[in-house]
Parts: sequence; structure tokens; C-alpha cells
Amino acid sequence: MTVSGFTFNAFSENTYLLHDATGQCVIVDPGCYSRAEQEALRSFIEAQSLEVVLLLNTHCHIDHVLGNQFVLDSYKVPFLIHEADAATLRSVPAYAPSYGFPAYSPAEPTGFLTPAEPMRFGDTELEVRFAPGHAPGHVVFYHAPTATVIGGDVLFQGSIGRTDLPGGDFDTLISSIQTQLLTLPDEVTVYPGHGPATTIGAERRTNPFLN
Repeated sequence: MTVSGFTFNAFSENTYLLHDATGQCVIVDPGCYSRAEQEALRSFIEAQSLEVVLLLNTHCHIDHVLGNQFVLDSYKVPFLIHEADAATLRSVPAYAPSYGFPAYSPAEPTGFLTPAEPMRFGDTELEVRFAPGHAPGHVVFYHAPTATVIGGDVLFQGSIGRTDLPGGDFDTLISSIQTQLLTLPDEVTVYPGHGPATTIGAERRTNPFLN
């Protein structure tokens, strides 16, 4: 599996495309809001001859969902979130204009993720791990063969996700990190929702919130 990343919108949110040798592709947390951002995503998909087959959200804060409807309009694919974040997603239209996104188009999920059930596309299988604390329905996606985690806003290089937003809880987040991420091997790369990639081992050794 290959991970291709883009940084979009005023929150510098990381959007990821997961694709493998079959050419099938999953879009995770599309933050593309402007026409230029949307075209950057579309152009990459076309240039790589990728077939988009699925849209996933790690969680549903505004910066991670701005491009959901664009992806659905463009590719007509299933859209899955954890059910515990449905209210988070449905709250976005009420505050999007005040955050500077008056043209936000809300999108409804077509189904829900179940952590016990892996997500499959092409020749790839992703493990879904439930990791609340930053958002009530936050999940991360783990691919063991490439030692990769798409981590959303749970664990960052030298930091952790904020817990002062509705539905956030510090103790829950720390528990999620300890049980869902720090149980993974040190060599696993974490692709976070903001900022540079890191590794489980580096954060285990140096992250001030975990020591």
C-alpha cells in the first residue's frame, strides 16, 4: 500500500490517498475546500490512473470533512465514519460560515465503520481501531504489512490531539493512545491529521504527553 498526502485548507489538514498495485484508492479525510485544492486532488488521481472506491473519515471535525461532498459528487463511492461521530459531522453546517467556509456542502455517510471488521480495497486490508478522546467517534486505520497508521488527530509528532472541543476528553485520549497506538511496533509510521509523519517508537520515547 502506498500513502500519498496533501495539505489542505486554513487548518493545514492532511488528506491521504491510500492505493495499491491494483490501482484502487481510498480517500481519507478530504480537507479540500477551494476549487484549486479540489483540482489538485482530482489531477493527482487522474495522473496516477487511480480508481477511487471508498471515502473514509477518521473523525468529523470541519477541517477533515470539507471535501466529503466533492469526493462523493466526483466518484460516487461509499462514505463511512464511526457512528459515534455522526453528531459531530451533522453539527458542521451550523458553524462552518463562522470558520470561514460559507460554501461548505454537508455530506451524509452511507454506512458506519465497525472496529472489529477490517476495511478492504484492492489487495489491501486495513484494521479499524477505535480511538476516541479527540472526537467521540475517532478511529485510526492500521496497515500491518507496511507498518502504517493513518492516525487523524490522536497522536502527533511531539504532541497529541486537543481535547477541549465538544466530545473531547483528555483521559480518554491518553487511554486510546496507550491501547490502540502504543501497542503497535516501534517502527510503525504514523501519518497524522496535521504536521509531519512520525513513528510509534519516537513518540513512545520522546512525546512529553506520554512520559
